[in-house]
Amino acid sequence: MTPETTLTPEQILSAAEDVLRRFGPAKATVVDIARSLGVSHGSVYRHFPSKAALREAVTQRWLDQEHESLHSISIETGPAGERLHRWLTTLFAAKRKKALVDPELFATYLTLVAEHSGTVDGHLQTLTEQIAHIVQDGVWQGEFSPVPVGPTARAVFQATAHFHDPGYAAEWADERRSKADFEALWALLHAGLRGPWGATEPKPGSTGR
Repeated sequence: MTPETTLTPEQILSAAEDVLRRFGPAKATVVDIARSLGVSHGSVYRHFPSKAALREAVTQRWLDQEHESLHSISIETGPAGERLHRWLTTLFAAKRKKALVDPELFATYLTLVAEHSGTVDGHLQTLTEQIAHIVQDGVWQGEFSPVPVGPTARAVFQATAHFHDPGYAAEWADERRSKADFEALWALLHAGLRGPWGATEPKPGSTGR
């Protein structure tokens, strides 16, 4: 039993994840979460004012794990094309794993998407900013055409939506076909980013970052 006086938000979020996995987002309640911790539901509400706030916090923690691995790729040095390709494949693998291995929490994420949640909006903005960082590197290094970075990052994210937008999750089960489709799309995107030079090395005179 967790004493109510020592209950922490992190303990509540861990318990909420377990309850959501058992019952799903539609049936899981704050009472279920409190019962699993051995406390009153009022103790949970002292940390999270509503079931919606708790659900948002669980999803935020779940997504933060994804952000960390992708952020590490975005701030690496080295060829921007290789990093962007690896960033996108890492994102796709993470989304696919969440959908197929952790379906209850993925369903919670889908619920927030439908509700136009601020947590989901922030998640999408973070991902787009990471793409922009890589694109900016590619432009500075002369590997990519001198494109407008913000709109280009959004275009890359939108063009690859089939591989990370939860609305397409039902089509991710066939891993081999999904990978082949992604690589075909990547070839087009990479060619477009590189522009008329078609170079894999910086243009003459480029100073990089």
